[in-house]
Amino acid sequence: MIITAHAYARAGLVGNPSDGYYGKTISIIIRNFRATVRLWESPHFEILPGSGDLGRFASVRDFLRDLRLHGYYGGMRLIKAAIKKFHDYCARNGIELPDRSFTVSYESDIPRLVGLAGSSAIVTAAMRALMQFYGVSIPKHLLPSLVLAAEKEELGIAAGLQDRVIQTYEGIVYMDFDRAHLEKHGYGIYEPLVPPREPPLYVAYDPARAEVSDVPHRNLRALFEAGDPQVLAAMQKFRELTDRGRAALMAGDWDTLGEVMNANFDLRRTIMNIAPENLRMVEVARSTGASAKFCGSGGAIIGLFRNGRQYQMLSDALAGIGCSVIRPIIFETWPQPQ
Repeated sequence: MIITAHAYARAGLVGNPSDGYYGKTISIIIRNFRATVRLWESPHFEILPGSGDLGRFASVRDFLRDLRLHGYYGGMRLIKAAIKKFHDYCARNGIELPDRSFTVSYESDIPRLVGLAGSSAIVTAAMRALMQFYGVSIPKHLLPSLVLAAEKEELGIAAGLQDRVIQTYEGIVYMDFDRAHLEKHGYGIYEPLVPPREPPLYVAYDPARAEVSDVPHRNLRALFEAGDPQVLAAMQKFRELTDRGRAALMAGDWDTLGEVMNANFDLRRTIMNIAPENLRMVEVARSTGASAKFCGSGGAIIGLFRNGRQYQMLSDALAGIGCSVIRPIIFETWPQPQ
């Protein structure tokens, strides 16, 4: 039997990048894109390479660009780290695993390195496949921390919990990474949200604007740990914006939510360098009257539009700078509020 597990792309609605700095965020899942991991029992253990692990390129120029963005490895390292941390978790919790070998493969159509959480999706999907293969249940509130540990502790990737939380819970999730709670329990306070109606959201992305998110996060981490007053004040402001955004989201107040999302990006600009081509995406989107902020670290944006006419204007304007625009699928069918 082949076990198949998925994890989807995500976008930060408000609050990012404060999740790694004891802030608050709200994120949505984007079911339009997903990572898939397949796992089946076999006589030996094997990890099959994905497209990013292969050594064939259209040209030397394409190879050098891939090397600059992705380093000397593709997604196999993510699978390896997931397997390692899964076994560590089981050993730490007295869960004895049978000596079974398996073959694992992975694939993903999540646009790479544009801030849609493609790497954590692969690790999350791998964890889900391993849990099913071994019959192990990891509590939902603990799984994001385990996924993050695979990336940070095994691979040295600078990241926060937000991506892993939303990819675990899916839908829309409000997250509070209160420092005292996080340091005591190892996880934040996570609350799924179901607004009374679907917000008119768009997501735009351009793989040509890909950047390694690890680099800007490392710079921000250094400032935060040094106690930079501007950075510390910004992280508190992100918490406040998230609470304002939550109130607007749950009231169906899209004008206020759009203002909060714009303010989120404007605040980000005060503490992080923004690549000119990524800033251009935000500026072009806002020129149509839509709101716009980064989904993650750059290369993809999210915002609100008012009506079909504005959405067409937005799509046309962003297409003019090489961007694709989609309506994010958050739920297969919109659920009724509880």
